[in-house]
Amino acid sequence: MKNGGKSLKQGLVTFTHSIRFRLVLWFVLILGIVMGVFSGFVYWRQAQDIRSLAIGRLNFALEQLVGPPNEGEHELEHLMPTSPEISSNNLYNANLHESDVVAYQSIDGTVLQSSGVLSVEQIRQLNLPVAGWNGIQQINLPVTVQKENERYLFIKPAMLQNGQVAGYLLLGVPLDPNNQLRRLIFSLVIGNLITLAIALSGGFWLAERAMRPVHTISKTAQQISETDLHKRLHLPGKDELAELGNTFDAMLNRLQGAFERQRQFTADASHELRTPLTIINLETGRGLSARRTPDEYERILGTIQTENQLMIRLVNNLLALSRMDAGQMKLKSEPLDLRDLVGEVIERMEPVATTQGVSLISGDLEKTQITGDRSTLIQMLTNLIENAIKYSKTVVNPEVHVSTGTFDEAGRKFAWVQVQDNGVGIAAEHLGQIFDRFYKVDASRSRDERADEYKNLPESSGTGLGLAIAQWIARAHHGEIKVESAVGKGSTFEVILPASIATE
Repeated sequence: MKNGGKSLKQGLVTFTHSIRFRLVLWFVLILGIVMGVFSGFVYWRQAQDIRSLAIGRLNFALEQLVGPPNEGEHELEHLMPTSPEISSNNLYNANLHESDVVAYQSIDGTVLQSSGVLSVEQIRQLNLPVAGWNGIQQINLPVTVQKENERYLFIKPAMLQNGQVAGYLLLGVPLDPNNQLRRLIFSLVIGNLITLAIALSGGFWLAERAMRPVHTISKTAQQISETDLHKRLHLPGKDELAELGNTFDAMLNRLQGAFERQRQFTADASHELRTPLTIINLETGRGLSARRTPDEYERILGTIQTENQLMIRLVNNLLALSRMDAGQMKLKSEPLDLRDLVGEVIERMEPVATTQGVSLISGDLEKTQITGDRSTLIQMLTNLIENAIKYSKTVVNPEVHVSTGTFDEAGRKFAWVQVQDNGVGIAAEHLGQIFDRFYKVDASRSRDERADEYKNLPESSGTGLGLAIAQWIARAHHGEIKVESAVGKGSTFEVILPASIATE
């Protein structure tokens, strides 16, 4: 029983703190305020109309009893010395009813004639001030003859004879004889309560229907985990919630892609590091298993050094890509001559090309002014030229040509660098993936110099990150890298950069 009460209390607390409850509460509150203001206006307008009707009756009765005003004065032609009832003919002509009050008073307040629901004593106790033709007085008078707490409108103009005040005429009519205002208040209260009840129930229904996609989003989000990002909302419609659902689906697509790239990146990095570590372990075990000649020890240490340099290069590339992805790679913005950069890279890579038997040829190097980061642009050009040398060394008379130039397009000036080789080339089905990280077109081309026992190990001579880094650098400088290649004919990589555009 306690658990049931606790669950009910928790459910009530959750419900009262929900967006649905607050939306309905605010909706009903605003609707109640609007209806209250509107009802107040209707009541005030009706009260003004009723008051106007009562004032009209008073003015009409006053004209019928004493005639029209003459410069603001009324002539009292028949001032009776006694106080009998006023004749029914006079009352009928003045459109007065039994609930109305008519009385003639002398100067000292003596009631000379009277008719209506008030007695002579009650009339004397009114003590109304003297008013002019339109001097309407409103008081609350408890009348026990017919109704209690009836609201009356009274007028008490002075009656003159020969320019002297001879007495007063008292006229009074009920402000709301038919209780229209009370019935109006009752109707407004009942109508407002019924309307708010309907709005409350309808508001909960609409809120439930409107928040249903939100529940779907919440339920789907709870079912999504790091290992399962395949669920999608696919909300129908074109409203804001559908747009939110589409945004959520797009976010899941990006997250799924990011997680897949992260898993692939981790797997590829582990794969690349496994090969040199395995070779180092094998060579170390070989050297420790028995005494070797100095030449054998030299070969073992050389192999270990080569694999160690490969791991250092791989780790450096991984760190560079990590900083690039995290936005921590700060690029300088300085004016540079693209021709000087290309010449510097060619000079540095010349010994490498010579060692591999590749002719590194500089073509037309046009002086081109660009703006960017010197070190990263040199790294990009180095990666492209090194890649061309690596895949050209196996052909007859391998050559790598490097050239620069400019062109204009849509009123803007661009600089370009071409690195062209006559190597093995790249098949068309691989061109869309060569800039992916760790992607290698042929993993069997660089084991020639390895020992026979290493030929079955995964490829590790290249990190598979050079082109990915080069593409990132080009895009960071608002440029792009294009590639054209054919198997057996070589490849051409072309970098296009804006001329004299500051790097962000």
